[in-house]
Formats: sequence, structure tokens, C-alpha cells
Amino acid sequence: MKVLVVEDDPTVGRYVHSGLIEHQMQVDLVEDGEAGLEQASASTYDVIVLDLRLPGLSGVEVLRTLRDRGVGTPVLVLTANDMVESKVQALRNGADDYVTKPFAFEELLARVEALGRRPREIAAPVLSVADLMIDTGSREVRKDGEPIELTPKEYAVLEYMVRNEGRVLSRTLITEYVWGYNFDPGTNIVDVVINRLRKKVDSADKKMIQTARGVGYMLKA
Repeated sequence: MKVLVVEDDPTVGRYVHSGLIEHQMQVDLVEDGEAGLEQASASTYDVIVLDLRLPGLSGVEVLRTLRDRGVGTPVLVLTANDMVESKVQALRNGADDYVTKPFAFEELLARVEALGRRPREIAAPVLSVADLMIDTGSREVRKDGEPIELTPKEYAVLEYMVRNEGRVLSRTLITEYVWGYNFDPGTNIVDVVINRLRKKVDSADKKMIQTARGVGYMLKA
């Protein structure tokens, strides 16, 4: 198992580093957030052990950036901050587990081993309908091989429709999926985004985004 330890406390860093090596793991140790981000982005690891309070970039910033880049390596957060809010923030930003200092090495080892046994995704899926392609890892959208520039909300609506090809999606479903709140019948935000998408996705001879009158919208090849 290959592990990256990002820890600025030299004593803790050496302790974790040497302990994992004693259990036949290959371990790299870096001491600040920027180095941790660079190392985690450039190399393949089975697990990352990440402190939250780091010089340069904080652990949360490192974690968020890795997930935004599509790096899915399991991350075990190791920190002295035992506040519930800190745990929630780390988990919501993509952490897989959380251990607070002081800690028993046996527990840390068991959690690292458990994360290392998790099945890994080989690649983010690529979705396609006819000549429309969405790379969900890079969030790149192409129509007939040509890139299409979308806003974050446009992308979210389009991806949702592609994943549900041939299914009529109500305005309520689209709104709750993309905006995360209950549908307000007085707003036309879905219609506005759909109209913008039609200009970018539909062609003169092929209308992919279809209207189900009184219900919602459907994407169809």
C-alpha cells in the first residue's frame, strides 16, 4: 500500500511515517499544504493522511482542490480539532474518515488499512447521447466533437437530463436537483436555463431538448 502523509508537526509526522513503514507500507511525508497538493496530484496513492492545520494551504483547501480536480484517493483527516463542525466540514469537502489527536497508532493503522481496501473507481464516466458527450470528471461538454461552454448551473441541468435520457423531468425535479430547494411555482429559472441550453445544444435539424407541455422537459436523441 502506498500512503502520502501530509503533516507539519515533525514529531507526529515521523511517528506516523515510521509506524506505517514498519507495517510494510510505502510512505511519503510532506510538511505543508502546497507540497501535499502537488504530491497528491502528481502521484498515485492508496490513502492520504492529511492534517487540517497546515502552513500554506490548509488541509480543507487541499482536500477541496483534490476533489475538484477529480482525485478520488481516500483521505483520512488527522487533526487536533475535535469540534463537530470541523469534522462535518472535512467530510462534506470529501474526507473519507477522521481521527483526532492524540490517537492510538493501532486505530490509525486499522483505518488506513480499511480505506486502502475500498474499491477504487478507474475513471469518471463519460456520458453521451447521440453526438453530445459529457466527461463527468473534467466537466467538459462536446457537441459533434466541438467544446461547448456552459455555466455551472447549465452543466448541472444538462448532466441531469443526459443521465435521465428519454425521461420527462418536471421543473420541480430539476430545481431540487440543481438548486437544492423546493420548487417555487412563481419562478421561471428552469425555463431560463433550458432556453440557454437549447441555443447551445440543439441544432437546426435536431431538437434534443423537448418540452412536455404542463409537465417539464426531456432530452432525447
